[in-house]
Amino acid sequence: MNLFVTTLEAISVVAIAGIGIYLATARRYQSADSVANSYDQWTEDGILEFYWGEHIHLGHYGSPPRSKDFLTAKSDFVHEMVRWGGLDQMPAGTTVLDVGCGIGGSSRILAKEYGFSVTAITISPEQVKRAQELTPNGLDLQFQVDDAMSMSFPDASFDVVWSVEAGPHMPDKAIFAKELMRVLKPNGLLVLADWNQRDDRQVPLNIWEKPVMKQLLDQWSHPEFSSIECFSELLEATGYVNGKVTTSDWTAETLPSWLDSIWQGVARPKGLVSFGVSGLIKSVREIPTILLMRLAFGAGLCRFGMFKAVRSPVNAKTLAETLT
Repeated sequence: MNLFVTTLEAISVVAIAGIGIYLATARRYQSADSVANSYDQWTEDGILEFYWGEHIHLGHYGSPPRSKDFLTAKSDFVHEMVRWGGLDQMPAGTTVLDVGCGIGGSSRILAKEYGFSVTAITISPEQVKRAQELTPNGLDLQFQVDDAMSMSFPDASFDVVWSVEAGPHMPDKAIFAKELMRVLKPNGLLVLADWNQRDDRQVPLNIWEKPVMKQLLDQWSHPEFSSIECFSELLEATGYVNGKVTTSDWTAETLPSWLDSIWQGVARPKGLVSFGVSGLIKSVREIPTILLMRLAFGAGLCRFGMFKAVRSPVNAKTLAETLT
């Protein structure tokens, strides 16, 4: 009995210490530099790429969802997003800007399999370096460091703007929305996928949702999530959108990704050995956040939003100013 009590106490101490370390080492958003530094570190140690592959985003498991290889689901996501956005009807040579490109998984598919001329940006220099290393010669594809909140491109530069799961890192969603639409050519197309929270204007966060949301923001350098409804309104408020923003909810199609990402550590234990003790600690440290993500998306606190918008032939705000 005493041995059982002692063991239980030891486990409790370890658990409390683990929770303390987890909370004390949160990657809270402080500035664009904190996002860049986080992605630089994730890219340099190689753990995220080992388990998540070249696509640092969720996978698409079909509708209704079915069992699928984790890495296959991620590449399938890109093709599903292409079809949903109508990019599969666009000709080779279409100019595409990939905003928040990571290590270039989506960008390579867009350039190689659809023949698009792709420019891909990320705020992380290490991601640009790794993306270039992974990209074969001969693709019409270039990577560069740029800030999505203040892009270096002139107005009306691209036929398509594409973005996957970059929005949660943006501190001002209105500025982000305006920049996305600004660099589109007249009649150009925005196709965007993002993690969103429930619209709390309709149903406020309850007593358990608030601390969960705080951890989801703090642990992965997110200043805030927008709701699907709010971000659609922000896009339309830019004055660049022709008509209404089209949206869809892909929560069900992407939900298996969270537990599948944890399963990778079990199914591929070689990674835990290859990256040593520090790699093991880093990997295990992410499990609580992944489980919270699964909880949040499964319970309706978070939603996976898809957005499609066409830029107007004429900027409505500019036209109104001209007429007055």
